[in-house]
Amino acid sequence: MTKTGGPARTYGIRSQGRNGICAVTTLHDDIFIVRYDSQHIEVYDDVTFALQRRISVPGLGSWPNGLTTCSRHMYLYLSDYDNDIVRRVELVGSNPVMRWSVDSGPEGLSVNRAHNLVVTCRKAEKLQEYTSHGSLVKEICLQACSPWPWHAVQLSTGQYAVSHSTSPGVVSVVGADGELVHSYEPSETAADVGRMECPTSLAVTSNDDILVADEDNNRILSINRLSGCVQELSLPVDGKIQEPRALCLDESRRRLYVGEWSGDHRLLVFDYVTELSVIL
Repeated sequence: MTKTGGPARTYGIRSQGRNGICAVTTLHDDIFIVRYDSQHIEVYDDVTFALQRRISVPGLGSWPNGLTTCSRHMYLYLSDYDNDIVRRVELVGSNPVMRWSVDSGPEGLSVNRAHNLVVTCRKAEKLQEYTSHGSLVKEICLQACSPWPWHAVQLSTGQYAVSHSTSPGVVSVVGADGELVHSYEPSETAADVGRMECPTSLAVTSNDDILVADEDNNRILSINRLSGCVQELSLPVDGKIQEPRALCLDESRRRLYVGEWSGDHRLLVFDYVTELSVIL
């Protein structure tokens, strides 16, 4: 188990309904949550954790498994798996929504170093990079990797960490050309954590360590990029985490956000008082 490195506080935002959390992200003092089969985004205050408002997204499909923000443009991006669409919400004014078509099965979203949107297309087994106005910049095919990519996040090297929601699960690192650089797939007999089962959302630290929502194992894993060591995070929580699907790391606030797909459908907020580089 990974040491915590110091005291930590845990907060929980209970479900506003019976639906599991698909994705979570933050921007400034707001927390954004989207749930299964819901046509709105819940916005919470990052200090009081009170529900502030809901952003309506008419026509949104049942599986919005990608959610991310861009602080440069003040945009919120949302994937729509059922309709092969990405939606962009302006977080100023009346929250107008723009949409554009992407390749089949959009799941996880992230914003890369160029402030472009990276869409992980699960069915097409590729990454697509778009400008903030929906223009396609490039595609990265992942056929040489494991199937069923879920989420991709760019590392400081320009490479991408990609989760593959398979059983056993895999997290791969690929180059800008899609070529496989490394693959993390702990074995069933591994003495430390055993194998992953359907890993979904990822988060990357400033040191390029990779956090993984190991959904079917009800835990969060940490992959050390230097040593290749895979460890389970020791997180203080009542009971256990129930199928973590959503993951967001805010190093500026030293906070980790974990959204549950089952159980009480909580958003767990882990508030550390030491540097995350020590904790992880």
